[in-house]
This record gives sequence, C-alpha cells and structure tokens, in this order.
Amino acid sequence: MPSVPPAFAMSSAPLQDRVVLVTGGAQGIGRGIVHGALAAGARVLIGDLDEEAGRACLRELAAGERLRFVALDVGREASVRRFVGTALARFGRIDGLVNNAGIADPHTGPLHALALRQWRRMLGAHLDGAFLCCKHALPALRAAAAGGAAASIVNIASTRARQSEPDTEAYAAAKGALVAFTHALAISAGPQVRVNSISPGWIATDAWRKPGARRRPKLRPIDHAQHPAGRVGAPEDVAALAVYLLSPPSGFVTGQDFVIDGGMSRRMQYA
Repeated sequence: MPSVPPAFAMSSAPLQDRVVLVTGGAQGIGRGIVHGALAAGARVLIGDLDEEAGRACLRELAAGERLRFVALDVGREASVRRFVGTALARFGRIDGLVNNAGIADPHTGPLHALALRQWRRMLGAHLDGAFLCCKHALPALRAAAAGGAAASIVNIASTRARQSEPDTEAYAAAKGALVAFTHALAISAGPQVRVNSISPGWIATDAWRKPGARRRPKLRPIDHAQHPAGRVGAPEDVAALAVYLLSPPSGFVTGQDFVIDGGMSRRMQYA
C-alpha cells in the first residue's frame, strides 16, 4: 500500500528573497500589497506615477535595499520598459508582478456625455497598463520559473466587473476586460507562470494615502453592517490574498478571479 504523503509545512515568509513588482504601489490597495509582500520576505519594486507618494513609502517603510521606487506611467511603453529593466538591474530577477495601477474614481458621468478620450483613458490606465507590464515582465518571470521559482502575476480588478452603479461604464468595461485578460494569459503563460486576478469590493484606503492626503476613514455603522462579514474592507485584506497568490502554496491556482468584498456581491438586494 502507498504510504500517506507527509504533512506539508506553511512558511512564515512565503516570499522570502523573491522579487515582486507592484504598480500603483505607493498608495491605497497597492501600498497594502507592498506592506504584505515585504512582511512575507520579498524584495519589492514600487512603480507609481506619484513620486511624492513613492518617496514617502521608502521613508516610512524603511526596508533598506529590499524596497525600491521607480516613477512609472503604465500607459507609456517606454516607462514600463524602464520599470522592468530597473527591477532586473537592482535585483537580478522577477518572481512576481502585481498590476494594481489605475484610475481610482469609477464615475465618468452619463454615457451620452462621455468623451472618447475619457473612455480610452480609463481603459488605457487599467487594461493597457496590465498588458504592457505583462508583456515586458513575462520573459523574466519565465526565466525565474525555469530556475525553480513560483512565478506569478496578480491583476487587481474589481467587483464592478460583475455589478455596477450608474455612470461607471468605462470603469466596469476596463475591469471586466482585465478579468478576461487574466484567464486568457493564464492559458498562454502556463505552466511556467500563473496568472490570477483579485476583485475587491469596498476597501477603505483613506489611511493608506501619502502623508499629506492621509485621513481616518469616515465610515458609518451602516457601512459596516451592510457587509455580511460585518465591516468594510482594508488594504491588508487584499494584501493577504495577493501574497498567497504570489507564493508557492498557491501553485495549483491559475486563471481565477477572486472576489474579496465581505460577501456583498452574494447579498440579495431589494428596494
């Protein structure tokens, strides 16, 4: 009879010495993911359009050589190329990529008044950015996988890919496309590189902004109570899931979208 497989051990530092790139990592959910990756042992390169916020991350997190920041515009291919090149020059490898950069405000006004340039800007910030970062990071991710690492991409989508408020068509379209891009790339990039997405719901990011914009979230009891989990989400909730998806224990998970919204999208709503 075959013997029972030995029990597996969960590492307290599942990203030890791995190199993770986080776009839009200087504030909000992205900064939460940076915190989580550092706590899990990773070396992290933040890419963000806001240089003031990026410098604040370096100063406040004080992670030394394990943390670097590069000014990044994910909509410009030359900027993305420099971002990836900096990671390879500084750290010599890339094991994980988190595509988090985008436009935070989903509201663009009524569709009949939405300019084509605004529509394209929303899709460009979320979808083009993820495409360009994946395009230029994939060779290094594949090289890491060939060396035995668990290479992984995590795209930050949104529950708005599944449900909507009025006047958010461009944002919903961008996030829905990002979810589709995720499962398509998982088939193309596997088995060397796994690709998954996370769709957050209401995540309170007020306390995770750069110092000058930081404030305590203004949340009412009803804001928390409407969530089946009993509270509004926080960046660290998304970060915990991102760390799992970037690390070896999630090695059998790819092509999936993970909703993290405190159960809100499962709650029936009646007028």
